[in-house]
Amino acid sequence: MSTDAHHDKATASLAGAILEQTGVPVDKCYQCGKCSAGCPLAADMDYPPSLILRMLQAGGPELEEKVLRSYTIWVCLTCETCYSRCPMEIDIPVMMDYLRHESLRLGMTSPRAKDIIRFHRSFLDSIKYTGRLYEVGLVVDYKARSMHLLQDVKLAPKMYFKGKLNLIPETIKGLPLIRRIFSRSSKAGGEDAR
Repeated sequence: MSTDAHHDKATASLAGAILEQTGVPVDKCYQCGKCSAGCPLAADMDYPPSLILRMLQAGGPELEEKVLRSYTIWVCLTCETCYSRCPMEIDIPVMMDYLRHESLRLGMTSPRAKDIIRFHRSFLDSIKYTGRLYEVGLVVDYKARSMHLLQDVKLAPKMYFKGKLNLIPETIKGLPLIRRIFSRSSKAGGEDAR
């Protein structure tokens, strides 16, 4: 196989796309397992980080689909514990972020992740409209999306009286710049954030 043909095959894979888009070389992983051993949420994942890397290395449509439909990519905190422990310095959090984006773009999200995705969208909407996190708006938006209307309802008064919840949102001075970032990113990546 010529080097050009090998390069075309590699970039056609999900691992190749990750390398091209993020610079994360999943092929450098030699399966030491330190990422999975240190991950605080490995027990909640359907595939630990080291197995996600191995599935990407092996390639093939079935394994790539399993990765994109996995709960793992959504439950990852991007806390960077895996990255700090990796002897090959593979930036797994950046890879996970790319995989989430692709999962949304291709409509392959895990059904188990629906509330995580709803929270993610509510959080981004809060930033988009105020330039910073507006907790009350985030909670109301998430509750409307998830229909978990009474979940944690007893916490709100306590948080309000402790000064943790402001009823009126604060906005930043550069709000048009923030909205321009959102506009450009939605044009570049499609409307997957909606």
